Amino acid sequence: MILRLGLLLMLIAALASGGLALLNTQTAPVIAENKAREQEQARTEVMRSLGVTRFEKRVADDGLVYYRAFDERGVLIGYVTVARGKGYSSTVETVAGYDTTFHVAGLKITFQQETPGLGTKSQEIRKGETTPWFLQQFAGKDATTLAVKKDRGDIDAITGATITSRAVTNSVREAALKVKDAVAHEPVPIGQPALSDTLAAEIGSAASREEQP
Repeated sequence: MILRLGLLLMLIAALASGGLALLNTQTAPVIAENKAREQEQARTEVMRSLGVTRFEKRVADDGLVYYRAFDERGVLIGYVTVARGKGYSSTVETVAGYDTTFHVAGLKITFQQETPGLGTKSQEIRKGETTPWFLQQFAGKDATTLAVKKDRGDIDAITGATITSRAVTNSVREAALKVKDAVAHEPVPIGQPALSDTLAAEIGSAASREEQP
């Protein structure tokens, strides 16, 4: 009797495990598709103020994924990447948009599981506004030097949620520095002179003009 009961429980467990595996196989692609769509919408949102119309994906040698953003004329207007920082009770994920000088164009927190009423205020939108009040203060600031005021920066931390505030602020800064370094090492397209060569040519041309009588 005991043996029969044990076998029955094993059969039920096997069926349940198989069912969960099948469900995961069916839902995983849908979850991934929804995540990709959410990220795409967030990229557009954080660069909307600069007039973005398309993105070009790049992967740096170290595996960093970032996007070059272009306007309707095909002019490069900035970069977008995902910043991740360890918060109080979760990893906070922020889609970060920068202009070509790495000042913040826009931010959107796409994932967090912070303390309700404290860290979750990082996504709180006040009545009559369209973006979280905490993120508004980042707009236009040099992303490579961001820090909360407790760390001698100029970002006001959320009251009672300094760790969450640091997670967002520091991750956006570190992401900007990584993208900036990746951009500096991007290969120059064939037929296009390197920036240093262009500057040298311009200096040489200017010098020649000055020497002419």
